[in-house]
Amino acid sequence: MALHDLSAHALNQAYGSGELSPVEVTQAVLEHMARWEPQLCAAYLLRPDEALTQARASEARWRRKAPLGPLDGVPLTLKDNIATEGDPSPLGTAASVLFAAPADAPPAARLRAAGTVLVSKTTMPDYGMLSSGLSSFHKLARNPWDLRKTPGGSSAGAGAAAAAGYGPLHLGTDIGGSIRLPAGWCGVFGFKPSLGRIPIDPPYTGRVAGPMTRSVADAAAMMQVLSLPDARDSMSLPYQPIAWDDFDAGTDKLKGLRIGLWLDAGCGLPVESAVRAAVQRAADLLGQAGAVVEPMAPFMTQDMLDGMDHFWRMRSCVDLAAMPPARQALVLPYIRQWADSAAGMSGEAVFRAQHQFHLTRLTTVQACSTFDYVISPTSSMPAFAAELPSPTNDPLRPLEHIGFTVPFNMSEQPAASINCGYTPEGLPIGLQIAGQRFDDLGVLQVARAFELIRDAQRPWPEPPTS
Repeated sequence: MALHDLSAHALNQAYGSGELSPVEVTQAVLEHMARWEPQLCAAYLLRPDEALTQARASEARWRRKAPLGPLDGVPLTLKDNIATEGDPSPLGTAASVLFAAPADAPPAARLRAAGTVLVSKTTMPDYGMLSSGLSSFHKLARNPWDLRKTPGGSSAGAGAAAAAGYGPLHLGTDIGGSIRLPAGWCGVFGFKPSLGRIPIDPPYTGRVAGPMTRSVADAAAMMQVLSLPDARDSMSLPYQPIAWDDFDAGTDKLKGLRIGLWLDAGCGLPVESAVRAAVQRAADLLGQAGAVVEPMAPFMTQDMLDGMDHFWRMRSCVDLAAMPPARQALVLPYIRQWADSAAGMSGEAVFRAQHQFHLTRLTTVQACSTFDYVISPTSSMPAFAAELPSPTNDPLRPLEHIGFTVPFNMSEQPAASINCGYTPEGLPIGLQIAGQRFDDLGVLQVARAFELIRDAQRPWPEPPTS
């Protein structure tokens, strides 16, 4: 297996035995990235010399038999909007005023303290408000499975980087599906933990950081570090010493579980036939392994989806209005049109829109309450054209594809996306697995069990040869 394809666990074993060093692994990852990057455009602040400096420091620690932990020397990428000390965070938009961050954001601080090697930041769309890699600041990110398609967003570069083999560890953020959607469309594992499980700065309703990896094992290894406390997050949960190493409970975890099969979101775009078939196949496999899989009625409504959309429009409208006109003009036109559409909203309309967040939370928790876990499509369709900002390409219908993901942001429930099949054209299809609030380890265990029983996976995509 090529060095860039090795898991974090495999690298830990190889570093400990002296079979490999962080320097040679980092060099191999950087060389692999150089082959992919002209076409993929997933990287931001790609600085090989700095990465190799970190790798040499890690190599010295391993030689002294004093690593900082099991992730010491493991290559890592972080999304653009996760601050790293001394670096600008453009948030995907040319309208940002660039300045050096005074400190690492909590997830970056935890991963730096663990000795990971930051090979690059990763790209995102303007303000993270698109489920694509379209950005006024970054080059257009593409999907390694088909360069004509989007990797998804807003953790666009992270999803592409994970699928393309930019090392084993990648960190994204998610407020409506921004980890799970690119994970599903890129065929990788993406985990949105319970709100507050991973401290983040700045905190916001529904906003979390989470791992994007090729395996459940590597995501669990990241959670060991990421879930450590940080007082900067006013919405963080009390620290719990969760046994993340117990993520692999085998297929026995599935026996007797009551799993809801949610195939109709109740809002947004209809589920395409290939996606429905792949998710039904996953449900059948879970049932054969001993789970009790029962259909769920739709519980989201178009009013809920539209209300959240309208509130976010107003938030962005206010933010853009505070900018000088010259900076406003730099924002992606699709985002400007979307935000400007809220200018005439009344106070009552904004209140009613905001209330839909609360209704979404109530409805989601209630709908899931009779099940141990819920499975669904991650998205109703596979990856769409890379150049489009959203599947509808309509700024007045921008969220029609997040009906399955956004409710779990509002309910604060942990949810993951794991590959469960492919379209006839070879595009990955994501299965979402959601658990009860705070059952983060349980979601990882169910995902790992599905990883063991799912159909054979296709080889990871390779860089173009010409």
